[in-house]
Amino acid sequence: MTVAQGTAMYVGAVLGTGVIAVPALAAQVAGPASLVAWLGLVMVSAPLAATFAALGARHPDAGGVSTYARLAFGERAATIVGWCFFFAVPPGTTASALFAGSYVADAVGGGRVAQVGTAVVLMTLVASTNWAGLRASGRMQCALAGMLMLLVFGAVALSVPMMDPANLEPFAPNGWTAIGPAAALLVWSFAGWEAITHLAQEFGKPQRDLPRAVGFAVLIVALLYLSVAFATVAVLGSDVAADAPLGELLARALGGDLKVFAAIAAVLLTVGSMNAYYAGGAKLGAALSRDGAFPRKLSGGSVAGEVPRRSLLLLVGLSFVILMVVVVTGAGTTLLVLLTTGQFVAVYVIGAAAAVRLLPRRSKARYTAVLALAGVLLLLVVSGVYMLLPALVGVLALLFLRWNRRRRGLLDQDGNLSSVELRRRA
Repeated sequence: MTVAQGTAMYVGAVLGTGVIAVPALAAQVAGPASLVAWLGLVMVSAPLAATFAALGARHPDAGGVSTYARLAFGERAATIVGWCFFFAVPPGTTASALFAGSYVADAVGGGRVAQVGTAVVLMTLVASTNWAGLRASGRMQCALAGMLMLLVFGAVALSVPMMDPANLEPFAPNGWTAIGPAAALLVWSFAGWEAITHLAQEFGKPQRDLPRAVGFAVLIVALLYLSVAFATVAVLGSDVAADAPLGELLARALGGDLKVFAAIAAVLLTVGSMNAYYAGGAKLGAALSRDGAFPRKLSGGSVAGEVPRRSLLLLVGLSFVILMVVVVTGAGTTLLVLLTTGQFVAVYVIGAAAAVRLLPRRSKARYTAVLALAGVLLLLVVSGVYMLLPALVGVLALLFLRWNRRRRGLLDQDGNLSSVELRRRA
């Protein structure tokens, strides 16, 4: 991957559906005070992105954060991180596809059928692109990133004359404490800085290219998110509950019905996000299998340049299962978002802690990692009950690791490493 492709992958992974749906969701929770949560998440994401870039440059491997956790804390921590990230991808990509489906349904009609049909098409398209390999998906990501930046910045610029300061009052209609729950939702918008670490070995020169890609991506993402969040509140005001706020911004700015235009932007944003997560998640699944933390049959594709097709099939299959459950139960996307972000917070906490331990002492990168760790620990607190899912996933990961070790003869009857394995490692 080139620096441009890496930047596009990062922008797609982090930006995604956070731009088309989450500003309205956060504003519903905290009103204009949600802008404080946006600013806080930007301040947390910058050191977090720099931390993962520093780790990726020093330890390029398909395992990503799982590899860093292994180097810092051992195999158990690596397995927990790997499972949390891997199993966050299916509900996250399903929610993304449904967000885009809402825009399409709003533009062309068809209600729930159009929404779900769009989700199916998007999931199939992105899976097919990743099946073809990272070079194809990287080129597609560059094109998508350019188009989506033009569309989003254009929507914000056109809506400036419609901004009304009165829409910022009262600033905290639900109290200042509502900023915490809004921030928990916004983790969804900033998840992604860890996703490309699984592709670090695909860069020509990771030590040089990865930090550059991250730096460009942080600037682009911060500008896009803050401008869209402010425009959503300042223009829509009490109408912020609109299902397709980006389309509403364009409609108010230019007059008439521009929902089709907004639907196109939503699809571009969603495809970029899903593409990055399927690519990174599939590589991670192969690496986990290679290291004995996942079923052995998924190990193909962990080497640079290979396509992890079996791991990709598992991710896509789980995504369709979740979509089916959502359709049958009528569950909303907000629950999927919160369940996904809880697992990402767990990944961030362990990843940032690993960085503090692995990066050189008294280096700028280590000080940045300390800041990142403090920020994600705060996110852990505000995530509250939604941290129960990563806790459950962590328990299942450790149970699998123990069973797999025993099956391979690595543990004795007491659960300790066998004498044969101890001699081999010595």
